[in-house]
Amino acid sequence: MQESDLIVEAVGLEKTFTDFWMRARARAVDGINFEIHRHEIFGLLGPNGSGKSTTIKMILGLLRKSRGRLLVFGRDPSDTAVKAKIGYLPEETYLYRFLNPVETLDYYGKLFGLDRRTRRRRTDELLDMVGLTQVAHRPMGEFSKGMARRLGLAQALVNDPELLILDEPTSGLDPLGTKQVKDLLLELGRRGKTILLSSHLLADVEDVCHRMVILYGGRVRAEGTGEALLADTSHTVLRTQRLKPETIQAIDTLLHEREGLSLESVQAPRQTLEALFLEIVEKARLEQTDTSGARSGGNIASFLRDETADGSAVVDALVRTPSVSSTVRDVVTKSSVAAATAAAQDDVLRALVEPQTTAPAKTSASSSSAAPTSAASNPSSANVDRSLIDGLLGGSTNAPASGEKDA
Repeated sequence: MQESDLIVEAVGLEKTFTDFWMRARARAVDGINFEIHRHEIFGLLGPNGSGKSTTIKMILGLLRKSRGRLLVFGRDPSDTAVKAKIGYLPEETYLYRFLNPVETLDYYGKLFGLDRRTRRRRTDELLDMVGLTQVAHRPMGEFSKGMARRLGLAQALVNDPELLILDEPTSGLDPLGTKQVKDLLLELGRRGKTILLSSHLLADVEDVCHRMVILYGGRVRAEGTGEALLADTSHTVLRTQRLKPETIQAIDTLLHEREGLSLESVQAPRQTLEALFLEIVEKARLEQTDTSGARSGGNIASFLRDETADGSAVVDALVRTPSVSSTVRDVVTKSSVAAATAAAQDDVLRALVEPQTTAPAKTSASSSSAAPTSAASNPSSANVDRSLIDGLLGGSTNAPASGEKDA
């Protein structure tokens, strides 16, 4: 692994809290070593008080280490350039209760120096991603804890961070929200994000993390990949279609003869409670049942997609941007409209120039006498009209000059 691929490096990291007289009161972190590599989902496990949150605060530069070495992006955590690359969701969601989600994300976008157009686009995409579009203009003070956690996750992503640090991200979420957050973390990992996930809910870490460390008493008690740590080397699991009782008996007899063992248990697999819950919610959603809470999240925000991770981003860009054929179609349509308009104008002018071939069937006496009177009172009107029409049609070289009259 190259040095540049190390996002976080901790060697002999210690943190001791002292009293006013600088006497040691508690050693929260006691000489831990770990590394977080680029594009990795790393789990920090342990019970309450094991040093997880203290370690995270040192990575963020909120606490100073007592001893050891800690580098984030190859620099000291207190460097402001490092902080601009990090997104953080704390264990407790602290947001302004009188602001709505749109105002909240816009505010944090301003802190990162994002321009108005970028803030507006990212706000819409993030709210859709976490399922809060329909409550985008409700004050935060009316939100449940789970809805606040969803908005907190969106806030942590507003700056498109290279390192995403999540402290108990599923705390307060319902099973549906928990499943969506885990799916989102997996998708972000595939898109090239580096994620540090801290939790005491082991199922959350097991489902999404590539590597993990388990802390207790401020020390690392176990470290490795999920496959290596969770492998059960004392049992063998065979999975097949449902068997007849006599077949199971024959298998048990064979095991006893060959291995000197017997079947410990025989049971039919059952559906997990999470799967049943998600099935019920999905059925209600398909029935368009109304709800005032958070909805299922939408697609991942476009700005969070890594353009270099794989070819899927390129495909997404081709799908979502106007194609060349649509642009050509727009040009042809505009040309057709212009041609049709010109043709209509030519028809109108031609109708004005060409004399009528048929006279009206019936004319009144007043109409017959009115026409000569009008022509006599303005003998040059026909000449002027003719010149105007000839000019509109492209001009005539034999048109009379200005001020000339017919003899």
